[in-house]
Amino acid sequence: MKFRLLSLICISLAFGCTKNVSPDEYNAKAADPTIFHETATHLTDVIIHDIFKPPVASRIYSYSFLAAYEALVPGYPEYQSLGGQLVKFTMPPKPDSSLAYCYPLASIKAFATVGRTLTFSGNMWDDYEKGLFEKYRKMGIPDDVFERSTAYGDSVAKHVLAYSAKDHYKEIRGYRYTVTNAPGTWVPTPPAYADACEPMWNTVRTFALDSVTQFRCPPPAKYDLDKKSKFMDLAMEVYNTGKTLTDEQKATAYFWDDNAFVTNVVGHAMFANKKMTPAGHWLAIIRTVATDKKLDLMRSTEAYTLGALSLFDAFSACWDEKYRTVRIRPETVINNNWDPNWRPFLETPAFPEYVSGHSSISAACGTVLTHLIGDNVAFTDTTEKKYGHGIKSFKSFKEAYWDASISRVYGGIHYRDGVEQGTYLGEKVGENVWRRAVTKKGRHEIAAN
Repeated sequence: MKFRLLSLICISLAFGCTKNVSPDEYNAKAADPTIFHETATHLTDVIIHDIFKPPVASRIYSYSFLAAYEALVPGYPEYQSLGGQLVKFTMPPKPDSSLAYCYPLASIKAFATVGRTLTFSGNMWDDYEKGLFEKYRKMGIPDDVFERSTAYGDSVAKHVLAYSAKDHYKEIRGYRYTVTNAPGTWVPTPPAYADACEPMWNTVRTFALDSVTQFRCPPPAKYDLDKKSKFMDLAMEVYNTGKTLTDEQKATAYFWDDNAFVTNVVGHAMFANKKMTPAGHWLAIIRTVATDKKLDLMRSTEAYTLGALSLFDAFSACWDEKYRTVRIRPETVINNNWDPNWRPFLETPAFPEYVSGHSSISAACGTVLTHLIGDNVAFTDTTEKKYGHGIKSFKSFKEAYWDASISRVYGGIHYRDGVEQGTYLGEKVGENVWRRAVTKKGRHEIAAN
């Protein structure tokens, strides 16, 4: 009996004598941005696995990063909530100022909760979250602080999820676009002849835009098959470029392909490959630059959040243009009028041409990053190396987003005016996000001085 009692005392002492870790020490460990970068990449892996369409993926990213940002802000007094700044987004719950929290832990919890809720594959989160939170346990965070911090992260996540539930996304599930077959208008394209992607996306609530029509593009060149028309000049440029692509142009087109669901046809068989979405590509660029520049957790989270919001709003504005003009794709024009055997280098996406989505979202995100991190920030993008798309280096975010833009002409899926006007639209959207979503207190006053 005495031996058993002595054994129990020894075991208790063994657990009780764990080295006490100071708040400064465990908070410093928890604030390592590497863990957040890895978790952001995990969300991308889930999005790729679940095959979310590009606009939908941007929505998942936006709410997830917004939750992460809001749960982190209380630990950084020089930053402020986006509550009351974004469209209809109210202030999230505040922590109890009399109690201790580990805000990096709260942030990652909020991010994971929203990411899990808005994606399908919960099983992909189960083991990941188990390992994720075990890392924080090993940092020596006291149990009460750990539980309080994760509970706070959950409360912020619930607030953001309630916000997401009222953005009109659920109401447009299952809506299908009816093709009119009017001259010069979009019709499904080979090889899948898929239904139009998210034709009602312009009704989903924006974040910083007052409305999806806040920045309108000029009308596209009028559909006119006369050989001397502006439209025919644009169409022939795509046609001739596609027939004489250089290796460099092919590499550029393929590098920025970012088609979430590429259809492959071999004989009578058809199969598809899952890949990165355009939004996922730009968020991966943020990880690359944040790592290169050794941005701390707060600045990294800020970059992800503003980047994601700009991507979403750019999709919204772009999709409004697409389904207003319903412009025909180059592939259809060329096949129906002078060369039925011509095929674009890239698979034509299942939505109208004007304006280019990739051009719009790339310019929006690149514009925000230029403001946030700096102009002429060189980086090497290895985002899609694992998908066989190569590596490219850029001297600035602007160079990167114009490269993404022209890639769509090389790919044979856009006319030049579609990519140029898409880029200009994206720049305006990015400027608007930067102006409206003020993360650092006094940012505009500092800039003015």
